[in-house]
Parts: sequence; structure tokens; C-alpha cells
Amino acid sequence: MTEAQAAPHKGEFAGEAVTGIVAHARLDYTYSPGRAQSQYIHALSGRKVVGERCPSCRKVYVPPRGACPTCGVATTEQVEVGPRGTVTTFCIVNIKAKNLDIEVPYVYAHIALDGADLALHARIAGIPYDQVRMGLRVEPVWDDSSKDSRYPDHYRPTGEPDADYDTYKELI
Repeated sequence: MTEAQAAPHKGEFAGEAVTGIVAHARLDYTYSPGRAQSQYIHALSGRKVVGERCPSCRKVYVPPRGACPTCGVATTEQVEVGPRGTVTTFCIVNIKAKNLDIEVPYVYAHIALDGADLALHARIAGIPYDQVRMGLRVEPVWDDSSKDSRYPDHYRPTGEPDADYDTYKELI
């Protein structure tokens, strides 16, 4: 047998197998949002949510990326969406996150804002976790006492009837 035709590994190792290591790491970075996301962030200061429409497929993406993830073409047309939306899917979180002052269980959901063709990720509150459901209509809540009041703190139910599944099934 030549070196080029080496036998496959038998899966056996000499000595004790290593099952894990602890390696402390730190990563510092500076994020530059660019044109599209800068406009999105500035609009949030006025409690507006903007996306960008693809000139080819006409889909509206929120938050905007500056290019259509489907077609790959540049996007520049701003479109105001929401602020209300529909829960397309959700997760009940039962593990307390370090440095997050939220009691468990709580819910994170994908929310398709009215007029958008992509769901965004946000926390749901103002409703017991076991009553959150697909199709639930929600609206943003800003916390004016927070230093990050530019962003919605969470979304809460609007009281509107649930959205019909056919209206959001493509966004799951």
C-alpha cells in the first residue's frame, strides 16, 4: 500500500480520549452598520420601522441589508412597515440568561411586520407565555426609561383577531 492509498483510520486512539477543554476567549469588535442599517437605526429613533424593497422581486426586507438576499441586487427604496405584525413562530425560553433581567419562562418570536417579507426576532410580553401562538397580532412597546429606548423593548398583543395562517405561512 502506497502513501497515497493509506488505510482508513480505525477510530482508535492511544491513551485517554480528550472530551473537552476550557479555553477562555474574548473578542472585541466594532460594528459598522453601513447605509441601509444606519437608516433603519435612525428611523427607529422616531419609532418607525423601515425596510428596503428589492427592485427585482419586490420583496421588502427588515432590517434592510442593502441588497436582496434572494436576488442579490442592490436595494435603495425605503419602505415603512409595521409597526404591528404577526407571530409566525416562537420559542418558550426556560433558561435564565446571564445579564438579562427577564424572569423565565419568556417568549422570543419571529414577527412578520405588516408590509414586510421577512420576519424579525423579538421578545413577546404582556401575555402569559403559554398563551402566545402562531398568528398572534402584536405591536412594539418602547421603554422610555431605558438607554436603548430607540429599539422596541418587546412586542405585546394588539387585541386584534389572530391572523389567518395563509397570510403568513410563507414567512415561517
